[in-house]
Amino acid sequence: MSVRDKGVVVTGAGHGIGRALATRLAAEGARVVVNDLDGEAARAVAEEIGGWAAPGDAATEQGVAALVETARGHLGAVDVWFGNAGIDRGRGLDAAEADWAASHEVNVMAHVRAARLLVPAWVARGAGRFVVTASAAGLLTTLGNPAYAVSKHACVAFAEWLSATYRHRGIVVQAVCPQGVRTRMLDDSGPLRDLLSRDGALTPEDVAEATWQALHDDRFLVLPHPRVADYYAHRATDPDRWLGGMNRIQRQLEDEGAFR
Repeated sequence: MSVRDKGVVVTGAGHGIGRALATRLAAEGARVVVNDLDGEAARAVAEEIGGWAAPGDAATEQGVAALVETARGHLGAVDVWFGNAGIDRGRGLDAAEADWAASHEVNVMAHVRAARLLVPAWVARGAGRFVVTASAAGLLTTLGNPAYAVSKHACVAFAEWLSATYRHRGIVVQAVCPQGVRTRMLDDSGPLRDLLSRDGALTPEDVAEATWQALHDDRFLVLPHPRVADYYAHRATDPDRWLGGMNRIQRQLEDEGAFR
């Protein structure tokens, strides 16, 4: 796939994976709209890569609509949408209702709302690409944060539904599912940092490169950490054994005082 002169939107592009994606795509000739809640960061990245800054909330119904309208105004049409913005809120079963709600809004409904606005135009012209930054947690799970695990599972599930429903209409859907990546989210993961990094903590640029390569063969699952494919297969073929293994890690973390 060539992205030269394509209209591309990257949400959450002021930092981390989103910034790396925007930079990589711009280097390949894409016309990139850079979105982030952090307006200063969005403008800095846009200036650096020669894109357009569109600060704002890419999760709410009004925010998504405004972003799509702004992007179409700059680009004429949105050819590729990278739903990269995500949050990690709350810990344990006592995570607040607000953390669950925010996780669902940002990690799930942002994608639903964007697809509602983008897919009809893509169906009409027979082409479009929708890429979500999910997480290995969306294929497996994660310990400590149920709101993140559940919402990332839902993110992957929605991407699967889109792909199953629209791939014969020329719409490509992809889900990027890394493990540990050297971002603020990993820095804030506390006792889970070692677990998330067990197969190596990649740089955001590593994830962007893996995603760039996946654009060329349209694979649904983009796995910057290849071992995730093995874990995913083990989970599917022997869920009780896999859950037992995860529980052993949980007990070890509890014994170390990680979750106290």
